[in-house]
Amino acid sequence: MPNTVQGPDGKPRCGWCAATDDFFPYHDNEWGFPVDDDQRLFEKICLEGFQSGLSWRTILAKRENFRAAFQQFDFNKVAKFSDKDVERLLQDAGIVRHRGKIEAVINNAQRAREMVREEGSLAAYFWRFEPEESASTAPQSVSTSDVSRALSKDLKKRGWKFVGPTTAYAFMQAMGLINDHVEDCVTRKAVDRARKKFRRPSFR
Repeated sequence: MPNTVQGPDGKPRCGWCAATDDFFPYHDNEWGFPVDDDQRLFEKICLEGFQSGLSWRTILAKRENFRAAFQQFDFNKVAKFSDKDVERLLQDAGIVRHRGKIEAVINNAQRAREMVREEGSLAAYFWRFEPEESASTAPQSVSTSDVSRALSKDLKKRGWKFVGPTTAYAFMQAMGLINDHVEDCVTRKAVDRARKKFRRPSFR
């Protein structure tokens, strides 16, 4: 895959956008921009879990279906899902029908509620894992890092599921904990500006 690909406006974007035109709006408006909204953070960690073994193209195409199936990823609502809901979701052709991943979302919703009680918010917890700038590597050169391994280990210790180091790293890339746009990508500077303006959540 080339380092960059020409976007609809003729300007360079990260090479992975070449896979489908659907990637351009996601890349330009979401990927890498810092997020402190708990519901969006929960949605993303769940969708990254669903992506395990699949492509992001598959998940992105089904994202609205996932949102409808999981109450817009309101973890307070999903935490109350029952075995009956699992069976219902296994019949939903609009999502990835994988029992383990569906059950993991429900489990993680319960763990998310605990995290909010313990940490104040999911944002306060996740942003503790923002790497030091000096620890950054060349953009898109790795799929895990020391920090993503630490995040994965801590989440698993807290009872979260489908949160391996690669999933954690993809989450960090997408939610803006790092700026992993390639150097020549036109969106990299926009993400840099957003990260500089972003007010990090306070920790307990």
